[in-house]
Amino acid sequence: MSGDLVSVAQELSPYVTAAVGAYGGAVLAKANEQAADATVGWGRTILQRIFGVTAAEEEVPEAVAELAADPDNTDLQAVLRVQIGRLLTADPELAAQVRTLLEQAEAATGRTGTTTVTASGQGAVAAGRDITGPVTTGDHSPITQA
Repeated sequence: MSGDLVSVAQELSPYVTAAVGAYGGAVLAKANEQAADATVGWGRTILQRIFGVTAAEEEVPEAVAELAADPDNTDLQAVLRVQIGRLLTADPELAAQVRTLLEQAEAATGRTGTTTVTASGQGAVAAGRDITGPVTTGDHSPITQA
């Protein structure tokens, strides 16, 4: 699997994991429900594009079904990412369509790619998004209102 498609599969992860967590095995069903959360909705759309739309009584792919049973399991999340990466590698047209969906999802939700944050050393602070308030690491740091 090419490195670029591994990255795409990684970037899809928050969307597809949220969708599987919200819908369970019914995530691929054709039902016309509106998702309350944009991330979940985009995840469902992406999963349906990758795996196809199914009838509610149809079997879902094993990786989706297993993650639906345990959505917080990071190992199962990784299994789904690997399966998605393999499918995208095998079908360049699908990969292009999914990239377009990912760009649309990122624009609609404000998410952009995967953020990795590392804090190292005594008193270090790490933030994955904007910090909107004071940050203190202790050591008698006073916090004053501006």
